[in-house]
Amino acid sequence: MRTALVIGASRGIGYGFAERLAADGWKVIATARDSAGLARLRDIGAEALKLDVAKPESLAALAWHLDGVKLDLALYVAGLLGPQKDAKEPPLTPDFDAVMHVNVLGAMQAVPLVAPAVEAAGGKFVFLTSGMGSIAEAQESGPWWIYRVSKAALNMAVKSVAFDYPKATFVAMCPGWVRTDMGTPRATSSVEESVDDMLRVLEQLGTRHSGSYYNLSGRHLPW
Repeated sequence: MRTALVIGASRGIGYGFAERLAADGWKVIATARDSAGLARLRDIGAEALKLDVAKPESLAALAWHLDGVKLDLALYVAGLLGPQKDAKEPPLTPDFDAVMHVNVLGAMQAVPLVAPAVEAAGGKFVFLTSGMGSIAEAQESGPWWIYRVSKAALNMAVKSVAFDYPKATFVAMCPGWVRTDMGTPRATSSVEESVDDMLRVLEQLGTRHSGSYYNLSGRHLPW
């Protein structure tokens, strides 16, 4: 039986991954911040862990849960959008800190706790990013300034960590515009469609693709 870890699985894309993988017969370890999220994950047969990526002491407990575990797939889905503001005004420190802590620092702190279990299985560690994190494809100004910066930083973290854990495959992946609380009901893809497409792409990837940046159609995105 293959084993997956989904960090940030109480709702949206994270829950979609947990639900799909559990239905496909995987052993799923999934995290949520509150009791309602944990209960929802248990209902689909996942091993539910309470975890807040914004709290280092909470993340530290993850290493204990993963002792002796081999992960065929790990997904860092936790993310925060932040304020809808552009570069015409300076970001507020609390807004910047909140977004960067969840989107970047949380991911970086999770890596040394999770990556050894992924390497032990020769598995894949996937970090959900955004097309808005591509510097090369940023052709105009727009809102979500802090969010864009955070995803560009996350992309660099994924590229860097690939060199330190060569027996695993590290990928930054854009899920597209998805109908979630973050994506809004106006988005073009359902959670199920996005998850299916991303899993299809991930099946084709191996260590030679480690440190790469893809979208859900398999296009290799420019940094």
